[in-house]
This record gives sequence, C-alpha cells and structure tokens, in this order.
Amino acid sequence: MVKMASTEEQDRKIVLEFCHLLEKSKQLFNGLRDLPQYGHRQWQAYFGRTFDVYTKLWKFQQQHRLVLDSKYGLKRWQIGEIASKIGQLYYHYYLRTSETNYLNEAYSFYAAIRGRAYYSRAIKEDRPDLMVKKLRYYARFIVVCLLLKKMKLVRELVIELERQIQEYTTTYEPEDQLEWSLVLEEIKGFIKAESAVAVLHADTNPIVLSHRLSPLTTPPCERTPHMTLSLQEILIVGSACEQAKFSELTMDMFRMLQTLEREPTDAMHPMIGHPMAHGGPHDASPAASRMPYGVPGSKGYVENGDRRTMRDNPHKYLLYKPSLSQLMVFLSSGFKELPPGGALLLYMSADGCFSTTKHPQDYGYELGGLATSVKRDAVDGGLSVRGKSSAGYKEPHCLYPGDLYPYTRRPLFIIIDSDNSFVFQHIPRYFGQPLVILMSPQDIPANYQGEYLQHHGSLFTLFLHSPMTAMCYICNVGDVPIHHWERCQSYVDRFVTEASRLVTRCRMDEIEQGIGYIDSSYVQFFGDDFLRTLILRFVFCDVALRLHRGFRGRHQRPRCEPPLPGPELLEHPSLAHIVLQLATALDVRGHFVEGPEGD
Repeated sequence: MVKMASTEEQDRKIVLEFCHLLEKSKQLFNGLRDLPQYGHRQWQAYFGRTFDVYTKLWKFQQQHRLVLDSKYGLKRWQIGEIASKIGQLYYHYYLRTSETNYLNEAYSFYAAIRGRAYYSRAIKEDRPDLMVKKLRYYARFIVVCLLLKKMKLVRELVIELERQIQEYTTTYEPEDQLEWSLVLEEIKGFIKAESAVAVLHADTNPIVLSHRLSPLTTPPCERTPHMTLSLQEILIVGSACEQAKFSELTMDMFRMLQTLEREPTDAMHPMIGHPMAHGGPHDASPAASRMPYGVPGSKGYVENGDRRTMRDNPHKYLLYKPSLSQLMVFLSSGFKELPPGGALLLYMSADGCFSTTKHPQDYGYELGGLATSVKRDAVDGGLSVRGKSSAGYKEPHCLYPGDLYPYTRRPLFIIIDSDNSFVFQHIPRYFGQPLVILMSPQDIPANYQGEYLQHHGSLFTLFLHSPMTAMCYICNVGDVPIHHWERCQSYVDRFVTEASRLVTRCRMDEIEQGIGYIDSSYVQFFGDDFLRTLILRFVFCDVALRLHRGFRGRHQRPRCEPPLPGPELLEHPSLAHIVLQLATALDVRGHFVEGPEGD
C-alpha cells in the first residue's frame, strides 16, 4: 500500500515537472518575438535559455513517456508541437547566425514530425486551431526544404499541404480559407519560378543542383599581401514588386542568400535518440541534447563559434520590403558589428524611384533611387511613386545613393539589381576606404520582358547565383542533360580561373603606366572567397552580355564602380574565346557575335 502511494506521488511529481517545463518553454518561446532582430549579443543569452528548457523538456518526455501517457494524457500532436517549436528555434537561429548547419538541425526535427505522423490525428480533435498549427508546420518545413534544395520532398509536402488545406476548409469553413489558398499559390509559383533551367538525369528526371560555395566551386586565387579584407556582415533586401516570393523571401533574395553561404554537410545532422517508450525502434526521435557541436546555450556550445567545427559564414540580415527606417537600422547594425578587417555587403533587389529633375546638381539625392516598401506609379514631388505626397517633398520610402555615404567609412561592397541601378555609380569615396559597386543592367531586351519573366527573378542576380543557368536562360535553353551540363560547366570554371588570373596578375609595366590598372578596392576584396566569386561572376555576366546579339544597348549591360579595365579584362580575347566555346558546346553559337579568328 505504501509502495503504491509512493509510486503515485512519484508519478504526480513527474506530471507537475512536465507541466512546469512545458509552461516555461512556451513563455520563453513567446518571448523570442520581442527580441531585437538586429545586433549579435542582445539575443544570444535568451536563445540559450530557450534551447536549454526545450532540451530538458524533450528529454523529459522521452524518459517518462509511459507515465505522461497514462497520468497526463499526453497526445502525439503535443509531442509534435514540441518538436515543431524546436525546429522553429533552429530555423530562427540559422536566420540570426547564417550557419547553414542549423538548417539541418531544423530539418531533422521537422522530418521526424512527418515520419512519426505526430499530427496524423489532428483533424479528429475537433480543434481548428490545432489544424492551423499543422498547416503552419507544413509551410515552415517547406521553407527549410527549399533552402536545403530538397526539391523532391518539397513537391511531396506541397501535395500533402494542399490535401490538408482542403480537409481543414471543408471541415471548419474557416475565415482564413482564402489566406491558405494564397499561401498554396505562392508556394507553387515559387517552385515553378525557381527551376529556371532543368538539368536532367539520363532517365529524363530532373536533378537538383546546389549553388552554395564549396571547396570545388571556390574560384582559385593567387593571394597577395594586399588582400586583407573578409566579408563579415551582409544585408539582403528584396523589394521587387512583381517577383515570386514565399515566406518573405523573394526569388532574388532566395538565390543571393545561397550564393553567400557555404555548402552544409549532411554529416553534421543531429544524432538520433533512443527509441520511445512504447514506439519501438521505428519511433525514435531527434535528441536535442546530442547535437554535433552542442545546443546553443548549453555547456557544449562555443559562444563565438568553434572554428574547428563551425564554418565561418558571414552573418546576414534578410529584409523583405522594409521601410526606409528599418533598412537604415539594420544597415547601421551591420556597420556597427564589423570587426577590424571586416567588410559589409549590401545587396538590394528593388524597383527604381525615378527623378524628374532635368538638371540635377546633387547626384546623391536628385537622380532618384530604389523603392523600399512603396510601389511607384504617379509623378509627385519630383519622383515617380505610388501614392500622394506634398509637392516639393522627396519620396520617403526610397533609398538614395546619398543615404549610403556615411557607411563608406568602412569597407563596403554594394550590389544593386534594379531598373534604376546606374544612379549608384556616383557614390564618392570620401573616407578612402575600399568601395565596390556592382550594378545590374537598367534595361533588358524586349523578348526578356513581361510579367512572366519578372516573376522568375532578375537576370543579373541569376548570373551572380549560377552563371551557367543564366547563360542557358539568355539562349532559351530550357533543359540540359547532366553530362552535357557538366561539360559546359567546365567552360565556366575555365573562364573564372582565367579571369582570376587576369585580375591578380596585371603586368607591372601596365600598372606603372596606368594601363589596365585594377582599382585597389577590387584587390583588397579579392581575398575573400564570396566577394571574389561575385566579382568574377560579374565579369562573366559582362562578357557574355557584351557578346550576345540580343543585348546591344549600353543600358542592357551591367556596370561597376570603380570601372574594371576594358582591354585587359572585360574585353580580353581569352575570356571572349571561352564564352564563345561555351556557346558552341551549348549549340547556341548563333546567339553571339562572330568571335576572333580561330574560334
């Protein structure tokens, strides 16, 4: 009798401890939304405490499953909800740190929810809020799979999500029915736009290629003592209005964030925990306490990143259609966080704000700029913008070149993808710091225009993301067998290697005479793997469009500031020769001008 009472008391304590951990975890999780999105140190300690509590909660429910099942009435969807929150924690930690390994951690928990069918009986609970949680889980899982390029799984999840939305709307006839229909349309449109060119296996099934940086794709470089800078802070802004988007990621943002990350390794996936109490080996769950380099906030986690186990991806912020004040706050934060020897990169994909000033005196503010969160369509206050403002006032939600002058106090690398990009070429170097500005073409040929092509993302960003894909795109090549793709990719690799050699080995007599001089800003940025990749892909874009018959106007080709030398780099015969060889290999030679003799 005493033993039975003792057992009941022990069970009661287990239930009380579980309830305490569950309530504490919810409080901490809800508190995450109040943390500042910018800065590094303000939020790390809070994330650490949240991870600690969820680690204890996850282990506790594993160890005491039988008691919680019988005495608390623990349901599978509740276990799924805990796993989903841990997945969200890892995803948001990835967004704040840019370490792609945390995507793998998020994926493991989301995949476990699906594999263990934690939400399978959610519809039987007669709770519409629970079904909404299930739908949100699917949407978040799809985002993580998109970022990890697990496209086959993405398509399966979309089918499942569509079925779940249909079941939800049929059962409850909810008010948010239209919202979920729009979410589904967004996802489908994004997936369609993402596959600009299909690379096919021998059996004609598409192959998914990753375009993150890896040891095999990092451009070679003959390093010099002047290559002193490393990319540390990035601000990626997407404000283009007609572009495919999903979960506050436009297509351009989606491509650029991958371009600025190293390839995650599958070997870093979390270990699998012990089997559940009555689920057998097929019901094993991810163990949050056994991560490869420790849960953030735990004793095994190195606060500033253990260089032996954590790659050094630059930190980035992602902003979708921000207000100008938001943009400036995040830009200032990145500027503030720069360590010695660090460089800041600003990437903006946005529609232009166009000035009607006929004789501008101030290149910083009278040539227009980029719309951040407001569409343009009416002339008012000297700019073409949507909405009305008092005469004489400039559009407030517009980033002008002059707004960036203060940030040139530190090494700054700017990429502008817009139909008003060239207005940024006049930014002065008041402080003598390295400054490079890469600008997209302001116009594209008529056959590449239209809402359909706008929806698929910018051509310039596609060149920076995957030069080979962009080359196929401008030549109307819709699909390529994998063996042919690899052969053609070798020409792109040759081009990048040759361009890198030309940048780093300018002949000394030419430098002394000022012929073909490459500005020191390029040399200083060239030592960083990411910035070197962007510079060399820009060169490929310029050479390819210069040779393409369809891109003839000067506004249809990119520009850079400081200018890269023409005959010694952008017009170098060896680079033109490789591009024309690539065109021949793709069987699209007719799209390009006649080459030099011997081509």
